[in-house]
Amino acid sequence: MSANGTSNGTSNGTNGHSNGTSNGAESHAADETPFLNTQPGPDHNWKVSLENKVIAITGANRGIGLGIAEVCLANEASVIYSLDLFEPGEEFQKIKDANPKRLHYLNCDVTSEESIEKAISTIVTNHGAIHGFVANAGMTKHQPALEFSRAQLDQLFNLNVYGAYFCATTVAKKFIELGIKGSIVFTASMTSYRPNRAAPSAPYGATKGAVRNMTHTLGMEWAHHGIRVNSISPGFVKTAMTYFVDQAPDWKLKMQYYGGMPRLADPKELGGAYVYLLSDAASYTTGIDIPVAGIVGAW
Repeated sequence: MSANGTSNGTSNGTNGHSNGTSNGAESHAADETPFLNTQPGPDHNWKVSLENKVIAITGANRGIGLGIAEVCLANEASVIYSLDLFEPGEEFQKIKDANPKRLHYLNCDVTSEESIEKAISTIVTNHGAIHGFVANAGMTKHQPALEFSRAQLDQLFNLNVYGAYFCATTVAKKFIELGIKGSIVFTASMTSYRPNRAAPSAPYGATKGAVRNMTHTLGMEWAHHGIRVNSISPGFVKTAMTYFVDQAPDWKLKMQYYGGMPRLADPKELGGAYVYLLSDAASYTTGIDIPVAGIVGAW
């Protein structure tokens, strides 16, 4: 991860300089780019459905990503790809067996642009298109702010921020190349709005705040290409990374102050929001974040 941090820092500095000196020429060139007609056509599918859509989800071998995949499959997605660094386990295999030829796994390191490009190219080669992308892969680390090391910060930002950004920009280029009005959905977090008192992490909240800001900005930038960019901010969700949250001795007491639904969500309870944003029914929805937090969230 330290190598990625070094190369990212160097190349970003170079890119910033070149953009600053050549904006005039680039703006003129951009004016010549043909933009998609974003108006719904007569054959537009107004049903909230993912019928005939090819969708990739990062980090979908387990947890929230796998829950999203399962709900997408239940809503008629043609093909779902999980882009993950690790091999899938029994839970993934069970859902794959129940959906023959519709759920697939590709090894992918989302902190590597080359790895992301290879995965997306493989999907397009196999199916001729890609219509939706969920940048969901992420990690968390809950501890007091004064205890974080630089290495831990780099790891969080490399995966949660740079990884999400590389995924979005890479798939956006492919949408533009193929002339597809694609949809990108980030997984943000309620901690991008306010502190999570049950499991505080200033750096994690900062990474998800960055993701939510990217949602608004990229949605604005890419709207004229017919590309929609949105995000979902989950509250407390029961996954392998949050198993400890409701085991705390003061959990019930905290829930009295939080209000709302005093429990962790099943990952599949988030899926409906992703399905809507990935579907053609959301053709005029871009640049927004949808909290799915049962009120509890991280108030």
